[in-house]
Amino acid sequence: MRRMWYQQTMFGWFQIKPMTSSRRVQDRSKNKRIHYLEIVKEKWKILSKVLFLMELLKKEKEMVIPLRSLDRYRKQLNLPKPHKITDFIRKCPNLFELYKDQRGTLWCGMTKGAEDLLEEEERLIEEQSTKAVEYVTRILMMSVDKRIQLDKIAHFRRDFGLPIEFRTKWVNQYPQHFRVEKSKDGVEFLELVNWDPAWAITELEKRTLGLNDGIGREPGILSLPFPLKFPPNYKKVYRHGGKIEHFQKRSYLSPYADAKELKAGSLEFDKRAVAVMHELLSFTIEKRLVTDHLTHFRRELVMPQKLMRLLLKHFGIFYVSERGKRFSVFLTEAYEGSELIEKCPLVLWKEKVLSLIGYRGKKKEVPTFSDLSDMEERDIIEEKDIIEGDTEMEDTCADFEEEEIMGGLDAVSPTNDDELEISHFCNSYKGTS
Repeated sequence: MRRMWYQQTMFGWFQIKPMTSSRRVQDRSKNKRIHYLEIVKEKWKILSKVLFLMELLKKEKEMVIPLRSLDRYRKQLNLPKPHKITDFIRKCPNLFELYKDQRGTLWCGMTKGAEDLLEEEERLIEEQSTKAVEYVTRILMMSVDKRIQLDKIAHFRRDFGLPIEFRTKWVNQYPQHFRVEKSKDGVEFLELVNWDPAWAITELEKRTLGLNDGIGREPGILSLPFPLKFPPNYKKVYRHGGKIEHFQKRSYLSPYADAKELKAGSLEFDKRAVAVMHELLSFTIEKRLVTDHLTHFRRELVMPQKLMRLLLKHFGIFYVSERGKRFSVFLTEAYEGSELIEKCPLVLWKEKVLSLIGYRGKKKEVPTFSDLSDMEERDIIEEKDIIEGDTEMEDTCADFEEEEIMGGLDAVSPTNDDELEISHFCNSYKGTS
């Protein structure tokens, strides 16, 4: 038995390892972590919950909803039990309010300020609609079949500044650019109607070559280097400098050119995929996207199956944040530290909402109202208190995304639940870097 055990052990030692040993994304990117972009990811985390709740209330007839009805939306709010939804709402008193009816049922509604913010967002989306139409059209122009499933584009609704009624109303307002077609299976596709040569120019070409004259050009081979930005503490850039220079000098096919003949896995295929990703991220208002949404476009946009590996490989052009359940990819050139270099009006609007999240002070007792007119009366009283210098509420900094990490708001709130100061969290996160 000893001899058999010895032989089996020796055989195990001399076994050849598999050719590919995949490692987790967290392990592979650990030494390339850009901490100020990680803070950006955390900063917008809570805002995603707030925006979801605001949109949910907006759909209600009186813009109020029974608190027990919010329990079904715990997954979207990322508030698993035993976290209390009431605690989350109380931490945003400038946007939401709780009240009881005569039967003792607890309701949630929006403040007058939150309703005004939603009206402002509608106006801004309408003002930015021309640009949104262009970007959606250009995505269709980059696709192989010049059409993409409507549900897939809907994933990017907020990223491209599209309205809530994107699928039901918005897509039918621009028949000169695209139309909705149904397949035999009943699946809806957004299909390109008109190819615009002036839009077949990449954002990189516009910035590098100054091609903003609106004159159409035939998409073909490009030789433009991608802007690179590495963290100050990343020293491997000197070791891999030759490979980076070789990649930057390599020609590639324009994202708008026909890529059906490209061989998957070739150097030309991979560089074109980088160009497509660069173009997509340039379209977004925050220059970042959730990576699992991107995987839906691999076939339509001719991108590799192992898209995450491509993004991690080209660190310096892109940065993948792996915090939470859903990873995000950033366009590094668009950020200076943790701030966007160019902020569109919708980003500034989000920052305004962000500044209204959080409070310092004791919890207020939930009032009882006999009807909605009493609520309006209370709004007048509260506005008077604010004008007279009520210091009980203070604006603080809090968080977005889309991007769903369990327990987000409760994870940054102090144990006594009397104070929410997200800047404390940001500082503590920096300390752990």
